Amino acid sequence: MSGSPQPAIRTEVGIPLRFVDGYATSARLITFHGLADGREHVALALGNPAEIPLVRLHSECLTGEVFGSERCDCGPQLREAVERIATAGGYLLYLRQEGRGIGLYDKIDAYALQDGGLDTYQANRALGHAEDARDYTVAGQMLQALDIGRLRLLTNNPDKVRQLTELGFIVDERVPTGVHVSAANLGYLMAKARHGSHALPGLPDLDQPA
Repeated sequence: MSGSPQPAIRTEVGIPLRFVDGYATSARLITFHGLADGREHVALALGNPAEIPLVRLHSECLTGEVFGSERCDCGPQLREAVERIATAGGYLLYLRQEGRGIGLYDKIDAYALQDGGLDTYQANRALGHAEDARDYTVAGQMLQALDIGRLRLLTNNPDKVRQLTELGFIVDERVPTGVHVSAANLGYLMAKARHGSHALPGLPDLDQPA
């Protein structure tokens, strides 16, 4: 991480959280100076962070988290992550990288291509993007500012483990999230398992078309 702007905590404030299903907890919302991409990423400190905290790198999803779209599993994953981290003690890093890093408008364009028969990765490529354009350098900077060098990572995505390890962090354990499957997102989840190597046990036979 040499040569990157030196990250630092900018502001920290307590906020109460309540989800639509009634689950409530409290968090410390943390903002940062010096993040490499200049975006307004935030961290939620939940519970009493352990010596080796449970951490989730969670990418923003307006459609799934705000509007409740069932085309993805982002909303249920966020809800699950907050409760599990609050129980175990740790941090949720909320990263402003909509659509696996391609942005909101291009994500909606990708949805249109998926309606025409492409899967989520094929649609990104058809728009001239990488299958997954996310770079977790800023997540590493946020962890550095939080003085975290060793963690347990709440994810089904092996690329998050790989990138953090390459940035010099020690990932003691990859802790799997639940598999939030519905009729609307089954093809999406099967594509993540097939093309993105996400660990999603219990899905139908992945040799079948998504």
